[in-house]
Amino acid sequence: MSDQTRVVSPGSSERRVLTADGKELQVPESWVLLPPGDAGWTRRVKAGGPTWTVKEKKGRRTFSKGVWACRERVEEVKRQLDAERSTDAYAKRKIRDQVRREEKQAVYVDDFRSAVLAFLDFHPRFEKEAEKIATLVTRHSTPVGSGTVARTQRIPIEKRAESAVIAWLRHQTTAYDHMKIPRVKGKRREVRRMLAEQSRKLLARYRQGDAVGKDDCVLQKALGQMHLHGGNEQ
Repeated sequence: MSDQTRVVSPGSSERRVLTADGKELQVPESWVLLPPGDAGWTRRVKAGGPTWTVKEKKGRRTFSKGVWACRERVEEVKRQLDAERSTDAYAKRKIRDQVRREEKQAVYVDDFRSAVLAFLDFHPRFEKEAEKIATLVTRHSTPVGSGTVARTQRIPIEKRAESAVIAWLRHQTTAYDHMKIPRVKGKRREVRRMLAEQSRKLLARYRQGDAVGKDDCVLQKALGQMHLHGGNEQ
Protein backbone atom coordinates (compact mmCIF):
# COMPACT_ATOMS: atom_id res chain seq x y z
CA MET A 1 0.00 0.00 0.00
CA SER A 2 2.84 2.42 0.85
CA ASP A 3 4.28 2.15 -2.66
CA GLN A 4 1.35 4.16 -4.03
CA THR A 5 0.97 7.93 -4.06
CA ARG A 6 -2.47 8.80 -2.70
CA VAL A 7 -4.73 11.67 -1.74
CA VAL A 8 -6.40 10.74 1.54
CA SER A 9 -8.43 12.23 4.39
CA PRO A 10 -7.93 11.97 8.16
CA GLY A 11 -8.77 8.58 9.66
CA SER A 12 -9.95 7.40 13.07
CA SER A 13 -6.62 8.14 14.77
CA GLU A 14 -3.45 10.16 14.27
CA ARG A 15 -1.67 7.62 12.09
CA ARG A 16 -4.66 6.33 10.15
CA VAL A 17 -6.11 7.75 6.93
CA LEU A 18 -9.10 7.18 4.67
CA THR A 19 -8.78 6.53 0.95
CA ALA A 20 -11.15 7.98 -1.63
CA ASP A 21 -13.24 4.78 -1.53
CA GLY A 22 -13.53 4.90 2.28
CA LYS A 23 -10.91 2.28 3.14
CA GLU A 24 -8.90 3.03 6.30
CA LEU A 25 -5.13 2.56 6.11
CA GLN A 26 -2.40 2.52 8.74
CA VAL A 27 0.45 4.92 8.02
CA PRO A 28 3.79 3.04 7.68
CA GLU A 29 5.97 3.21 10.81
CA SER A 30 8.89 4.69 8.85
CA TRP A 31 6.79 7.65 7.63
CA VAL A 32 6.33 11.09 9.20
CA LEU A 33 3.79 13.81 8.55
CA LEU A 34 5.27 16.82 6.77
CA PRO A 35 3.06 19.76 7.83
CA PRO A 36 1.70 22.23 5.26
CA GLY A 37 3.29 25.63 4.84
CA ASP A 38 6.58 25.06 3.02
CA ALA A 39 5.74 24.55 -0.65
CA GLY A 40 9.34 23.91 -1.73
CA TRP A 41 9.90 21.24 0.90
CA THR A 42 6.58 19.55 0.11
CA ARG A 43 7.14 19.68 -3.64
CA ARG A 44 10.55 18.00 -3.44
CA VAL A 45 9.40 15.35 -1.00
CA LYS A 46 6.45 14.47 -3.25
CA ALA A 47 8.72 14.30 -6.29
CA GLY A 48 11.01 11.79 -4.59
CA GLY A 49 8.64 8.87 -4.17
CA PRO A 50 5.27 7.68 -2.85
CA THR A 51 3.41 10.05 -0.52
CA TRP A 52 -0.04 10.31 1.04
CA THR A 53 -1.40 13.85 0.85
CA VAL A 54 -3.96 14.47 3.58
CA LYS A 55 -6.85 16.79 2.70
CA GLU A 56 -9.94 17.56 4.74
CA LYS A 57 -13.10 19.09 3.31
CA LYS A 58 -15.11 21.49 5.44
CA GLY A 59 -18.16 22.88 3.72
CA ARG A 60 -17.10 23.99 0.26
CA ARG A 61 -13.45 24.40 1.16
CA THR A 62 -10.68 21.82 1.25
CA PHE A 63 -7.79 22.19 3.70
CA SER A 64 -4.35 20.60 3.51
CA LYS A 65 -3.35 18.65 6.60
CA GLY A 66 0.12 17.74 5.41
CA VAL A 67 1.89 14.95 3.55
CA TRP A 68 2.91 11.54 4.91
CA ALA A 69 6.24 10.39 3.49
CA CYS A 70 9.38 8.40 4.34
CA ARG A 71 11.17 10.00 7.29
CA GLU A 72 14.62 9.70 5.66
CA ARG A 73 13.46 11.48 2.50
CA VAL A 74 11.73 14.26 4.45
CA GLU A 75 14.83 14.87 6.57
CA GLU A 76 17.26 14.69 3.64
CA VAL A 77 15.24 17.19 1.59
CA LYS A 78 15.16 19.50 4.63
CA ARG A 79 18.97 19.36 4.92
CA GLN A 80 19.33 20.17 1.21
CA LEU A 81 16.91 23.08 1.44
CA ASP A 82 18.54 24.51 4.55
CA ALA A 83 21.91 24.52 2.76
CA GLU A 84 20.46 26.23 -0.33
CA ARG A 85 18.48 28.77 1.68
CA SER A 86 21.52 29.86 3.67
CA THR A 87 23.24 31.33 0.59
CA ASP A 88 23.30 35.01 -0.41
CA ALA A 89 22.00 34.10 -3.87
CA TYR A 90 18.88 32.57 -2.35
CA ALA A 91 18.27 35.60 -0.11
CA LYS A 92 18.54 37.97 -3.08
CA ARG A 93 16.19 35.82 -5.14
CA LYS A 94 13.63 35.82 -2.31
CA ILE A 95 13.72 39.62 -2.19
CA ARG A 96 13.24 39.85 -5.96
CA ASP A 97 10.35 37.39 -5.81
CA GLN A 98 8.68 39.34 -3.00
CA VAL A 99 8.98 42.61 -4.91
CA ARG A 100 7.44 41.01 -8.00
CA ARG A 101 4.56 39.60 -5.95
CA GLU A 102 3.87 42.96 -4.36
CA GLU A 103 3.93 44.71 -7.72
CA LYS A 104 1.60 42.11 -9.21
CA GLN A 105 -0.76 42.46 -6.24
CA ALA A 106 -0.81 46.26 -6.53
CA VAL A 107 -1.73 46.02 -10.22
CA TYR A 108 -4.48 43.51 -9.48
CA VAL A 109 -5.95 45.67 -6.70
CA ASP A 110 -6.16 48.63 -9.08
CA ASP A 111 -7.67 46.50 -11.84
CA PHE A 112 -10.21 44.95 -9.47
CA ARG A 113 -11.28 48.33 -8.08
CA SER A 114 -11.79 49.60 -11.64
CA ALA A 115 -13.90 46.53 -12.40
CA VAL A 116 -16.03 47.19 -9.31
CA LEU A 117 -16.60 50.80 -10.38
CA ALA A 118 -17.52 49.63 -13.87
CA PHE A 119 -20.05 47.17 -12.46
CA LEU A 120 -21.57 49.77 -10.12
CA ASP A 121 -21.91 52.29 -12.97
CA PHE A 122 -23.58 54.81 -10.66
CA HIS A 123 -25.14 58.05 -11.86
CA PRO A 124 -22.69 61.00 -11.52
CA ARG A 125 -24.68 62.34 -8.56
CA PHE A 126 -23.65 59.22 -6.63
CA GLU A 127 -19.99 59.24 -7.64
CA LYS A 128 -18.78 59.56 -4.02
CA GLU A 129 -20.85 56.56 -2.95
CA ALA A 130 -19.47 54.50 -5.84
CA GLU A 131 -15.89 55.40 -4.94
CA LYS A 132 -16.42 54.49 -1.31
CA ILE A 133 -18.08 51.16 -2.12
CA ALA A 134 -15.31 50.32 -4.59
CA THR A 135 -12.66 50.99 -1.93
CA LEU A 136 -14.45 49.00 0.76
CA VAL A 137 -15.22 46.01 -1.47
CA THR A 138 -11.70 45.96 -2.90
CA ARG A 139 -10.07 46.23 0.52
CA HIS A 140 -12.09 43.29 1.80
CA SER A 141 -11.89 41.09 -1.29
CA THR A 142 -8.38 41.34 -2.69
CA PRO A 143 -5.90 40.41 0.09
CA VAL A 144 -3.85 37.33 -0.84
CA GLY A 145 -5.20 34.32 1.01
CA SER A 146 -8.56 35.91 1.77
CA GLY A 147 -10.39 33.06 0.04
CA THR A 148 -12.91 35.43 -1.54
CA VAL A 149 -14.28 35.22 -5.07
CA ALA A 150 -11.92 38.05 -6.01
CA ARG A 151 -8.95 35.69 -5.62
CA THR A 152 -10.22 33.02 -8.01
CA GLN A 153 -8.84 32.82 -11.53
CA ARG A 154 -11.65 30.64 -12.82
CA ILE A 155 -13.93 33.51 -13.85
CA PRO A 156 -13.27 36.88 -15.57
CA ILE A 157 -12.43 39.83 -13.35
CA GLU A 158 -15.73 41.48 -14.32
CA LYS A 159 -17.68 38.57 -12.83
CA ARG A 160 -15.44 38.53 -9.77
CA ALA A 161 -16.18 42.21 -9.18
CA GLU A 162 -19.92 41.66 -9.62
CA SER A 163 -19.96 38.71 -7.21
CA ALA A 164 -17.88 40.62 -4.65
CA VAL A 165 -20.23 43.62 -4.72
CA ILE A 166 -23.34 41.46 -4.38
CA ALA A 167 -21.73 39.57 -1.47
CA TRP A 168 -20.74 42.83 0.22
CA LEU A 169 -24.26 44.20 -0.16
CA ARG A 170 -25.71 40.97 1.21
CA HIS A 171 -23.73 41.39 4.42
CA GLN A 172 -24.05 45.16 4.74
CA THR A 173 -27.58 46.00 3.55
CA THR A 174 -29.66 42.90 4.35
CA ALA A 175 -30.45 40.83 7.43
CA TYR A 176 -28.58 37.82 6.00
CA ASP A 177 -26.02 37.58 8.81
CA HIS A 178 -28.81 37.27 11.39
CA MET A 179 -31.15 35.00 9.46
CA LYS A 180 -31.95 31.53 10.75
CA ILE A 181 -31.92 29.57 7.51
CA PRO A 182 -33.25 25.99 7.66
CA ARG A 183 -30.59 23.37 6.99
CA VAL A 184 -32.31 22.15 3.88
CA LYS A 185 -30.33 21.48 0.73
CA GLY A 186 -30.51 24.48 -1.59
CA LYS A 187 -32.27 26.74 0.94
CA ARG A 188 -29.26 28.98 1.60
CA ARG A 189 -28.66 29.31 -2.13
CA GLU A 190 -32.31 30.25 -2.58
CA VAL A 191 -32.08 32.92 0.12
CA ARG A 192 -28.92 34.33 -1.45
CA ARG A 193 -30.61 34.55 -4.84
CA MET A 194 -33.53 36.42 -3.30
CA LEU A 195 -31.24 38.87 -1.51
CA ALA A 196 -29.12 39.31 -4.65
CA GLU A 197 -32.24 40.39 -6.53
CA GLN A 198 -32.95 42.97 -3.81
CA SER A 199 -29.38 44.24 -4.10
CA ARG A 200 -29.63 44.54 -7.88
CA LYS A 201 -32.81 46.60 -7.54
CA LEU A 202 -31.01 48.83 -5.05
CA LEU A 203 -28.08 49.28 -7.43
CA ALA A 204 -30.48 50.15 -10.25
CA ARG A 205 -31.74 53.16 -8.29
CA TYR A 206 -28.21 54.50 -7.96
CA ARG A 207 -27.49 53.89 -11.63
CA GLN A 208 -30.61 55.77 -12.65
CA GLY A 209 -29.89 58.65 -10.28
CA ASP A 210 -33.11 58.23 -8.30
CA ALA A 211 -33.41 60.29 -5.16
CA VAL A 212 -32.53 58.33 -2.04
CA GLY A 213 -32.82 59.42 1.56
CA LYS A 214 -29.91 59.00 3.92
CA ASP A 215 -32.31 57.91 6.67
CA ASP A 216 -34.38 55.37 4.77
CA CYS A 217 -31.87 53.86 2.29
CA VAL A 218 -30.09 50.76 3.59
CA LEU A 219 -27.02 51.50 1.48
CA GLN A 220 -26.74 55.06 2.76
CA LYS A 221 -27.06 53.77 6.31
CA ALA A 222 -24.37 51.16 5.74
CA LEU A 223 -21.97 53.68 4.23
CA GLY A 224 -22.70 56.12 7.02
CA GLN A 225 -21.60 53.57 9.60
CA MET A 226 -18.28 52.90 7.87
CA HIS A 227 -15.03 54.78 7.67
CA LEU A 228 -12.46 54.14 5.00
CA HIS A 229 -9.62 54.26 7.53
CA GLY A 230 -11.20 52.15 10.24
CA GLY A 231 -14.33 50.45 11.46
CA ASN A 232 -16.10 47.34 10.32
CA GLU A 233 -15.82 46.70 6.60
CA GLN A 234 -17.25 43.20 6.35
